[in-house]
Amino acid sequence: MHADRRTFLALQLALGPGVLASYALCFALWPETVAVMWGGVPPAVRSVYTAWMFVAASGYCVFTPALFLHAEPDRARLAFGLGYGALHAMYAALLVGSMLWMPLTKWHMDGGLPFAFVVLDLWIVAAASLALLATTARLTPPLPGAWGVAAPLGAGAFCVQTVLLDALVWTALW
Repeated sequence: MHADRRTFLALQLALGPGVLASYALCFALWPETVAVMWGGVPPAVRSVYTAWMFVAASGYCVFTPALFLHAEPDRARLAFGLGYGALHAMYAALLVGSMLWMPLTKWHMDGGLPFAFVVLDLWIVAAASLALLATTARLTPPLPGAWGVAAPLGAGAFCVQTVLLDALVWTALW
């Protein structure tokens, strides 16, 4: 396996479960606080969020394997003319930021962190998500067959969560 693919896989195996562990830990440590973390998001909108989280996760499970399996590390040109190795930075920003937002929000709620740091974290995740959307749509050579359509759609669905719902709506309603 190509060294860049091994790094890509290692990021997914290390940081992907880290995101889930971060959520589980926050729910276990602060069950009474997690409900308050919705901020000013109305209950009706919370159900949209919850449903869309599954759509976004499904999208991630489409575009990530597409990039791992079908983007050739030695030939791939990502969005912005970047090489395959830039995927590592995109995914690291996305996954580390996703791991941090709940603990950062809790720290903010406890008075130890300005809200701007929570917003910055969510905007880093949003920027990485948009870079991955651009990459799936503009990859050279393009993803083969149905992957060329499914990956950008999956990345788009993921961006609805990370950009629209999290970075824009949640922060505005906080």
